[in-house]
Amino acid sequence: MNILSQDIKYLQGVGPQRALLLANELGIKTVGDLLAYYPYKYVDRSRIYKICDIDGAMPYVQLCGQIFSFDTMGEGRNKRLIAHFSDGTGSIDLVWFQGIKYAAKSYDCRKPYIVFGKPTVFNGHIQIAHPEIENAPEHLKEQARTTGNLFEDTPVNSQFSILNSQLSSQFRPSYNTSEKMKRSGLNSAAIAKLTANMFKLLQQPLTETLPPYIVQQHHLMSYDEAVRNIHYPSSPEAMRHAQLRLKFEELFYVQLNILRYVKDRQLRYKGIVFNTIGEHFNGFFYNHLPFQLTEAQKRVIREIRADMKSGRQMNRLLQGDVGSGKTLVALMVALIAIDNGFQACIMAPTEILAEQHLDTLREFLGDLPVKVELLTGAVKGKKRRAVLEGLVTGDIHILVGTHAVIEDNVMFNQLGLVVIDEQHRFGVAQRAKLWMKNNVPPHVLVMTATPIPRTLAMTLYGDLDVSIIDELPPGRKPIRTVHMFDAHRPRIYQLMNRELELGRQIYIVYPLIQETEKMDLKDLEAGFEEISKAFPNYKVSKVHGKMKSAEKDAEMQRFANHETDILVSTTVIEVGVNVPNASVMIIENAERFGLSQLHQLRGRVGRGADQSYCVLVTKFEIGETTRKRIQVMVDTTDGFEIAEQDLKLRGPGDLEGTQQSGMAFDLKIANLARDGQILTIARDTAQSVITSDPEERNPQNDILWRRLRELRKDHVNWGAIS
Repeated sequence: MNILSQDIKYLQGVGPQRALLLANELGIKTVGDLLAYYPYKYVDRSRIYKICDIDGAMPYVQLCGQIFSFDTMGEGRNKRLIAHFSDGTGSIDLVWFQGIKYAAKSYDCRKPYIVFGKPTVFNGHIQIAHPEIENAPEHLKEQARTTGNLFEDTPVNSQFSILNSQLSSQFRPSYNTSEKMKRSGLNSAAIAKLTANMFKLLQQPLTETLPPYIVQQHHLMSYDEAVRNIHYPSSPEAMRHAQLRLKFEELFYVQLNILRYVKDRQLRYKGIVFNTIGEHFNGFFYNHLPFQLTEAQKRVIREIRADMKSGRQMNRLLQGDVGSGKTLVALMVALIAIDNGFQACIMAPTEILAEQHLDTLREFLGDLPVKVELLTGAVKGKKRRAVLEGLVTGDIHILVGTHAVIEDNVMFNQLGLVVIDEQHRFGVAQRAKLWMKNNVPPHVLVMTATPIPRTLAMTLYGDLDVSIIDELPPGRKPIRTVHMFDAHRPRIYQLMNRELELGRQIYIVYPLIQETEKMDLKDLEAGFEEISKAFPNYKVSKVHGKMKSAEKDAEMQRFANHETDILVSTTVIEVGVNVPNASVMIIENAERFGLSQLHQLRGRVGRGADQSYCVLVTKFEIGETTRKRIQVMVDTTDGFEIAEQDLKLRGPGDLEGTQQSGMAFDLKIANLARDGQILTIARDTAQSVITSDPEERNPQNDILWRRLRELRKDHVNWGAIS
């Protein structure tokens, strides 16, 4: 049996209980899973400090000494175990608040230990809470056994020098663990012991996972060397080479997976050829275009047009900031489909957004002979039957709707184009249903107002071609963004009064619906009452996620019709109605929102010709990262710059949801925020493999396809669905 596929419970130091914990908390079920559970940082454990030299302001330190006695203090939740520890130059306390029984039975008095942890000062005495403890080297144990005292006969300084030479160049791995694991004694040090036991079993070199020509081309460390050095680096240089090798491999297989299915899809699905630019497109372009297209819009339309007449199915991602004119591009592309005898469908995430698209398209089209209809959950009875019939007969040219359009009884005469707005709000399976509503798969245009950093787009949407609208229509004024604290409320109200007197409208967004004991945050209900009292001459309405859909839509429609002046809301308005008259966006507790969400909320204003404002309100005491995030919002309105900064500040996380992309496995070591250069090289290498070996018959690539199958064996191929 392959050691890597062996159940983790049989590894020395694990057993059934720990195996269950490892599986539930970290997904580690086999020895191979543990091998691929990489450290998140390393600590240089080559130096031993003297207790007399340390203080509470120092970072992590390593000590060598003995526990002289134990004390238990407090009761119940306040109970703690204290071990009095000395190295002959001074003493400190080792403290456990959890896992007390485990610690008390695991460590002996007068036995030499290596202790590692962060020193702090409590009641004037230095202590280390929940230290990592391991047995001291053998020669120290022997001395303690024969003399009864670790430091007898050997000067302390000499003792340290002996230990220093023994521990030279030791970079100890640190592993992420959960609180539940720590309570059961499975902390970072315990995981390190398990990996050490694992490597005792792995006597033979690990099988290479990349072809020799790729390893040589990029001067990579072997897989066996890389894995051993990622857990226990022999030197800082070896650690860096190991990281490079494993990051490259991880990103390479992600890209190979994506590009392979792009190739398969192109071979399997021939696209509908749209050769004609006819009366519908030309009639609109020359007689009904509401404003001159920006150069970015023209470029994007040319890119889409080239896809549509190429003979392959289009799968394109259209990125553009709020207000950049994506809807107009979608309409013009739909008119090309109509000119070629096909229908188009535009799917939006909410009923109110679908209705907004319907109104916008009809306003754009004017008296052109193009029939646009709506299909949402609210369209019922006779009207619904008429829409369904019109789709089958082909009388309806463009259908705008919510997820209602993917129901089985919704059938088209000839569906040639699918436009999906804010696609991350739809599951992959939902989109697939719409994709399959024609014998020949329709062209697909995915639109998002959430700018996606290049490295993330290459991974999450690597199976889509990307178009970007990177300029706003003429006449739009940049939104002025300011950061204010709670104490600035009078100034905020002054701005609101001024804009309301000019006939403008205002959004106020809160992170919570109601007050909670656990979080000291502004809440919508209290805010609604406060604003209603502060502005008695103006109508205030509220919208939040717990309201029924119809009630919520009605309130938002009232605001759109200027029947109310101030809309107090939670983030449900992040994707919402277009209200050009709204000129102020106030975001309470802005520190609670991510950059991308703040940018989306800010995009609710600035849609008219008037100057608009966004006020980010926070507590005075905010962390450094939060302050940087707020400053990014103040400094720029460029969505792509904000997205890049967001990625750097908080990492890729689950932006847009990796489960909706062609990425079939999680990243264990690569970081899309920092490893963009490696990603580019990995993608180019994967593309060259696909290009040179399209039928996967080159023997030197056998190792690639075998490895890819191993990585994908537990996953569904969503990569073939855009």
